Amino acid sequence: MNYPPSSCSSALTHSTSSSNTDTSPSPSAAVCRALLLIQSDDLSLKIEAAKEIRRLTKTSQRCRRQLADAVKPLVCMLRVGDDDSVENESALLALLNLAVKDETNKISIVKAGALESIISFLQSQNSILQEYATAALLTLSASTNNKPVIGACGAIPLLVEILRNGITQAKVDAVMALSNLSTHSDNLDIILKTNPIPSIVSLLKTCKKSTKTAEKCCALIESLVGFDEGRIALTSEEGGILAVIEVLENGSLQSREHAVGALLTLCQSDRCKYREPILREGVIPGLLELTVQGTPKSQLKAQTLLRLLRDTPYPRSELQPDTLENIVCNIISQIDGDEQSGKAKKMLAEMVQVSMEQSLRHLQQRALVCTPTPNDLPISSCTSEVSSK
Repeated sequence: MNYPPSSCSSALTHSTSSSNTDTSPSPSAAVCRALLLIQSDDLSLKIEAAKEIRRLTKTSQRCRRQLADAVKPLVCMLRVGDDDSVENESALLALLNLAVKDETNKISIVKAGALESIISFLQSQNSILQEYATAALLTLSASTNNKPVIGACGAIPLLVEILRNGITQAKVDAVMALSNLSTHSDNLDIILKTNPIPSIVSLLKTCKKSTKTAEKCCALIESLVGFDEGRIALTSEEGGILAVIEVLENGSLQSREHAVGALLTLCQSDRCKYREPILREGVIPGLLELTVQGTPKSQLKAQTLLRLLRDTPYPRSELQPDTLENIVCNIISQIDGDEQSGKAKKMLAEMVQVSMEQSLRHLQQRALVCTPTPNDLPISSCTSEVSSK
C-alpha cells in the first residue's frame, strides 16, 4: 500500500480523541481506516472495509482518488467465496464505485485482473451478482484503454446473452456496455457475430424513446447496419425499422441522430431493397421535422435520406398527384438550398394531412394530434403539436 501508515495512524488517533459530540470520523480518517482494514487477514474486516469504501466513493471523486490503493485487495476479494458470498458482492460494488468517473481506477482495476472474476459472475445463477457484474463492465468499458481488453477476454457473447435473458436493469446495462465496446473495431466484429439485433430491437420497443437506453440501442444499431448481416437482421426483425423510426420521432437529439443515421445507412447500401420498407413504416413526417429541429448532422442526414426516398425507378409522370412518392418529390425540390424553416414546417403539416387522407396506418396513428379542421387550421398550430411529440 502506498498510503503512509503513519498518516493513517495519525488520522485515526485524531478521530478517536475528538469531541464526543462529533462521533463521525473526518473524511481523511475514514479513508485511512478503510485502507488499513482492507489489508487485514480477517475476512469480516475486509468486508467491513469494502462496504465503507463503497459508501465513501458513492459521491466523492476525492475519495475515489484517495482510495486507489484499495483496488488490488478488493480484486483479490473477488477470487474467494462462491456466487452467494458477501465478500464478492461487497468487493464488486466497492470497485464499481471506485471506477465511476475515474479513468485511472478503471485501468487499474482491469490491470489488477478483475475481469476474470467479473466475467465468471456474468454466468452466475445469482441474478443480483450478475447484474452488478454487468454494471461493472459498463463502467469499465467507458475507458478507451479497457475496450480491447474486455473484448478479447470473452465478455461480449456473455453480455449479449444477458441482453437476451437477463433481468431488466442488467439488459439496460448490457446494451450500454456493448455500445461502449462497439467503438473499437475488433469488438464490433465480435458483437456482429453474436446476432444481437433481435434483442436490441426487443429492448428498444419496450423502453421510453427519450431515454439513454434508446440512444445506446440506436447507436449500436447504426454501427451494426454498416454490415450486410446487420442490415438483414434489422429488416428481418418484426417491427425493427418501425422501432428505429419511433426513436427518430420521439427520441433525444442524439438518439434521433443515430436513428436517422441507421436508416440512411440502410438506404445507401441498397436503395431499391430498403427504400420501400422504410417508407412503409411512415418515416416522412419524422424526417421532415428533423430537417427543421435536428442537430446539424441530423438535418443533413434527413435531407439526404429524403432525396434517396424521392428517387424512383419509373418516370415521374406515372405518379398520381397525391401519392407518397409525389409528395416526397415536391418536398425535396423545395428544400434543396437555403430554405426557410417556416416553409419546411408548412410542408410537414401538409405531409401529415395528406398522409392521413391516404389512410396510411402508421402515419395516421402518429398524426392524429395534427388533424386539420375542414376550414384548415393555421400551419403554426399544426406544427406545434408535431414538434411537442
